[in-house]
Amino acid sequence: MQIEEVMKEDIVACKKNGADGIVFGVLTRDGYVDEACCQELIDTSRPLAVTFHRAFDMTVDYKAALESLIKLGFERVLTSGQECSALDGLPVLQELVLLAGDRIIVVPAGGITERNVERILSGSGASELHCSARVTKDSMMSHRNAKVRMGATVSPPEYQYKVTDVGTLKNIKYIANVT
Repeated sequence: MQIEEVMKEDIVACKKNGADGIVFGVLTRDGYVDEACCQELIDTSRPLAVTFHRAFDMTVDYKAALESLIKLGFERVLTSGQECSALDGLPVLQELVLLAGDRIIVVPAGGITERNVERILSGSGASELHCSARVTKDSMMSHRNAKVRMGATVSPPEYQYKVTDVGTLKNIKYIANVT
């Protein structure tokens, strides 16, 4: 089974289970929006809203990619402005918001925190944002074997994990609403 068929099945399952919208992104090998595949996935997704995810940040030409997404009918695009974080990509985010106008919603994403949300929203001109609002929690394990790492040599600490924090999310939402 091709990956596109798996994605279609996932979309159908999401729709059957009450999803409000679908988020995906497909690029060609040479870094352009795969318009044919995206159109099939959009057709499968409707009538739900569709958002193109941060694959956008891997495109070879973000202006051409934005126009492709608009032509295809995406409602939103998640982007860090082709940088590792939305704060680093602020100049491109601002340009994308201006280029998009009211044709598609540019949603800053990537590394958004309570400390930078105001700067990202005001600097980009965006009206929405996407964030994980994650905090690091310690594992409840009392026994810890410091000699062993599961996975690669360079890996996250074994006795910590990240989780979305409701308080952090509420703070980010509050800051965003007053910006």
